Amino acid sequence: MVIQRWQSVLLFITVVAMAAFSLLSLGQIQLPDFTLDFTALGFYIEGISTNGSASGYYMYTLPLFIVSIMSAIIPLINIFLFRNLRLQKSLCLIGILFILAAVSIGCGYGYCTFAETHVSWSSLIIAPFIAIIATIMAYSRINSDQKMLKAVDRIR
Repeated sequence: MVIQRWQSVLLFITVVAMAAFSLLSLGQIQLPDFTLDFTALGFYIEGISTNGSASGYYMYTLPLFIVSIMSAIIPLINIFLFRNLRLQKSLCLIGILFILAAVSIGCGYGYCTFAETHVSWSSLIIAPFIAIIATIMAYSRINSDQKMLKAVDRIR
């Protein structure tokens, strides 16, 4: 019996989306003195300093970075657990929780860190939502494979 492995493709889409969310720019915040680039690792001061002012990271956001990287690593591990469907289903649910945590922490940092500022979000902000949809679809495919295997075992 051949099982279609579309869930591996969907989990890979989740890995790519959350890796992009973890490593690329999520938006910009304009402060009175300078502009900050918002990434999962922190707020980075844009531009090159010529007058001796500060440059580099303004503030680190390690909880967001750790949770977003974990939300990319869990589906990557999940791809290779195709022999254990129960564990694969559990890791899909854990991955969804990590993605939701990354979204909520990211929104918290984006909106609550600097008062009286506006965040101009990049289009990459939809990556977690794509990842959640792909993970839910992978979960349903894993569930249907598990049902199909149970039905074949009953026939034997």
